[in-house]
Amino acid sequence: MKVVITGGGGFIGFRLAKALLAYGMLAGADDTAQKVVRLVLVDQAFPPDLPKDARLETLVGDISDPRFVAQAITPDTASVFHLAAVVSGAAEADFDLGMRVNLEGIRNVLEQARQCARPPRLVFASSVAAFGGELPEVLDDSTTPAPQTSYGSQKVISEYLVSDFSRKGYIDGRSLRLPTVVARPGKANAAASSFASAVVREPLNGVRYECPVGPETGVWLLSPRRTVEAFIHAHDLAASVWGAQRVVNLPGITVTVAQMIAAMAEIAGAQTAKRIAWKADDRIQAIVKTWPVRFATPRAIAMGFKADPGIDAVIRDYIADEGVHTG
Repeated sequence: MKVVITGGGGFIGFRLAKALLAYGMLAGADDTAQKVVRLVLVDQAFPPDLPKDARLETLVGDISDPRFVAQAITPDTASVFHLAAVVSGAAEADFDLGMRVNLEGIRNVLEQARQCARPPRLVFASSVAAFGGELPEVLDDSTTPAPQTSYGSQKVISEYLVSDFSRKGYIDGRSLRLPTVVARPGKANAAASSFASAVVREPLNGVRYECPVGPETGVWLLSPRRTVEAFIHAHDLAASVWGAQRVVNLPGITVTVAQMIAAMAEIAGAQTAKRIAWKADDRIQAIVKTWPVRFATPRAIAMGFKADPGIDAVIRDYIADEGVHTG
């Protein structure tokens, strides 16, 4: 089977690609396991350490260009993971860019998927930024999305499109509302949630970090390991498990910035916490405060999705995965 990952050069997309190459199988249209024989990564750039694998292909281009998307999602495509997006802070700062990439991009992906020989399975990376405004203390599966950012609005519109294309039988779509993914390696990006990784990553790497939000700031988070597992699990679930509701809030854990720092100090030493200073950023705080931090996710749990056991495990996984020296 041919599989396409948009945003395949990004952190999660690249990890997902490596996981699919290692596992080598995905559920086909009849729910039986099939071999992944072609894996096409779509992005504007790729890491230098691409696996040497005959199944792997890369395409560099703009997801908002329908001609480019047609090169990637050809009629023989069986599955699509759509992760390509302009992240939250960038979409808020540049409205036109967010609309072009996030909305025109998914329209292009869906329209091209509609041309496939058989309706492909499509897993869409949505976000808890779908929620905002006046919210209950704990959100659940009945909470109505009311995004308070352009990014969140673009994600909700995309969810509706995925659901409607599925209803029409053009695709077999599934949308995952992702918690904040912690901890991401590398440099900070334009996402408003970037602080949640940086407050762990930078001190562990011996770098001082100025945190733009207060220590009491809460985050609903999921580790990269669990996120990749969720994408594959969402894909392989039978359509009958999803039913008419094609969107799910993924399980996560609620942690404050202060708790993240305390766990890091316990694992890697008190000196890590001393590398953090506080420098409020009103723009970041205005975006982050609209995001929910507590969820009840019985549907996701019943469907087999899993949260991390705790922030300690998240930080230890990051140290192990990235080879961080904590001595």
